[in-house]
Amino acid sequence: MTRKEAAFIRQARVGHLATVDEQGQPLNLPFCFAFDGESLYSPIDEKPKAAAPRELKRVRNIRANPRVSVVVHRYDDEDWSRLAHIIVQGRASVLTRGEAHKKAVRLLRRKYPQYRAMALDERPVIRIRVARCIRWGRI
Repeated sequence: MTRKEAAFIRQARVGHLATVDEQGQPLNLPFCFAFDGESLYSPIDEKPKAAAPRELKRVRNIRANPRVSVVVHRYDDEDWSRLAHIIVQGRASVLTRGEAHKKAVRLLRRKYPQYRAMALDERPVIRIRVARCIRWGRI
């Protein structure tokens, strides 16, 4: 990954996470994340959810199949010459404690002020270790 690609990923406010369940059914959802240059971290935050954190579909999918894909993009309604995206492929895991979890919480709170008031240190965090990046457009 180049420095420009890493900076593009780091500055993005939202990405789209794709997971797959044990029957091969994909799930794609928007998510907030922080990036440390090697891994992306996304919390199971306190916004209302349909299930308990460990029972959310994305978490169950990661347990069944840790291979995931993330799209980070720049879109401009009027100037399509600025369109660009990076697809990140990697392996996901769910962190619940330890140094990696603490690091993830620090990065997420630094990037998103909304997370400073949430008890992220008590909630799971998804870690995606980057294996491959595919770039399109001018980054």
